[in-house]
Amino acid sequence: MGALIKLIDAILFIFFMVFPVLALVIDSQICFPDKYFPDNLVDLKLWYTREYGDYLVDEKPNFFVGIVWLELLFLCPLSIFNLFGIMGGKSWFNTTCLVYGVSAFTSMVAILAELIGSRKASEELLMMYYPFMGFAVLAILRGLLPHSGKTTAMGKRPALNRKKKA
Repeated sequence: MGALIKLIDAILFIFFMVFPVLALVIDSQICFPDKYFPDNLVDLKLWYTREYGDYLVDEKPNFFVGIVWLELLFLCPLSIFNLFGIMGGKSWFNTTCLVYGVSAFTSMVAILAELIGSRKASEELLMMYYPFMGFAVLAILRGLLPHSGKTTAMGKRPALNRKKKA
């Protein structure tokens, strides 16, 4: 079980490093006007929408803009907390990972329902969004698995650190 947890942690570590960068580079352009971004980043977003036919990024429907705001204000900071949780073996990592996974899963259900239900999405576009659903499920799974770090209970000190009564 320990090897499985370490593998999941390694996969999630890479994802939690990449996700905030992608969100800030691409997704933030959905919420703010293009004039606030360098031309290279705007060109990258335009290339992505043309290459994959991502009509959600191009048309900016209200529900999608709301989900992007959720990503920027909640999931990006939570990704960074999760990085620290993985690196430090923190006892709260399971909880933050579960919260991240459930929130991302809920967002992805709405996005994929739109993409599949509208019949506008190409197979390539769906293949761009499916991994995010997979990472959300992996984060939920990791949040439900036992904590792998060795921590003491809150409010209790190890026996060696207690003062001896004279």
